[in-house]
Amino acid sequence: MSNNTFGRLFRVTTWGESHGPALGAVIDGCPPGLPLDESLIQPWLDKRRPGTGRHVSPRQEADAVRILSGTFADDRTDGPVTTGAPISLIIENTDARSKDYTDIRDKWRPGHADYTYDAKYGVRDYRGGGRSSARETAARVAAGAIARQVLGPQIRIRAALIQLGDIPADKTAWDWEATGSNPFFSPDAGIVEAWASRLDQLRSEGSSTGAIVELHVSGLPAGWGEPVYGKLDAELAAAMMSIPAAKGVEIGAGFAAAAMRGEDAADEMVAGRDGAEFLSNHNGGVLGGISTGQDIVMRIAIKPTSSIRTERRTLDRDFNETSISTKGRHDPCVGIRAVPVAEAMAAIILADQKLRHRGQVG
Repeated sequence: MSNNTFGRLFRVTTWGESHGPALGAVIDGCPPGLPLDESLIQPWLDKRRPGTGRHVSPRQEADAVRILSGTFADDRTDGPVTTGAPISLIIENTDARSKDYTDIRDKWRPGHADYTYDAKYGVRDYRGGGRSSARETAARVAAGAIARQVLGPQIRIRAALIQLGDIPADKTAWDWEATGSNPFFSPDAGIVEAWASRLDQLRSEGSSTGAIVELHVSGLPAGWGEPVYGKLDAELAAAMMSIPAAKGVEIGAGFAAAAMRGEDAADEMVAGRDGAEFLSNHNGGVLGGISTGQDIVMRIAIKPTSSIRTERRTLDRDFNETSISTKGRHDPCVGIRAVPVAEAMAAIILADQKLRHRGQVG
């Protein structure tokens, strides 16, 4: 299996499976001298981990990360710092329940990667989906915490759930503080009860639903990104589409731009105190593949969880028609825990872009 590594200067390789002994990441290219210990990574993992409430998978994983290499501390440093060497991270799996998947070992779950993995490799780890499981994203979130150290505190990356199924949040009630005080990462506290009711209903019916995540990046300077094949928005979009269950990405006005007139879609410019100032942000903070200095704004569509109890028609590995009902512990809406994953993927791409920009123009 190839392509488990992404990035050019800040390179992240993830490894491990849903029901293996552990999973983790190796980060290559992290600059030296950055403060780093487990306490700077763990809060982001806690935001993503399962077992935190009735609206996510009840699998009980501490997701406790350990740094195995790439840091050093002595009396000349104020705590552990990065050395420039590869940073290896490990997160042990402690609550895998493989027996839940015995009934589907020879069947393909509709909507899941079961069929395509068998078609490509001729073998698959049916226990929780193996490498195709969203469990793999814990390693990405850990790597994203290190990327945030590279970016520094002036660049702020935040995401929120703005729609669950067909129920949107009220954007006029947007409050970033609310995202940290409800289990849905919703910026609209008033929609939480309706979302909870919908998920309770879906869980009782053995079904699931999709969601939309919105991502904002503020504090980014103008000039990051390459204008042809390393476009900032293209790399961010590719990163978001690599998230399990992601089915669509739009930047700025996105698909709504197709219905706009040119004079409406163009982000007019005026002279500001520190240079160019924009009167709108329909382009989502990127022009010609290069950051404008405005907020980057993206939305990611997440499809419904494929592992559901509702019986569906499918095939077995011998192409015999059969039916399937997936038991076990699953998220009724995987989009909830996609919020911290989207933040992590943005951080990793931006850390890489920062180093590439510095290498090219100083």
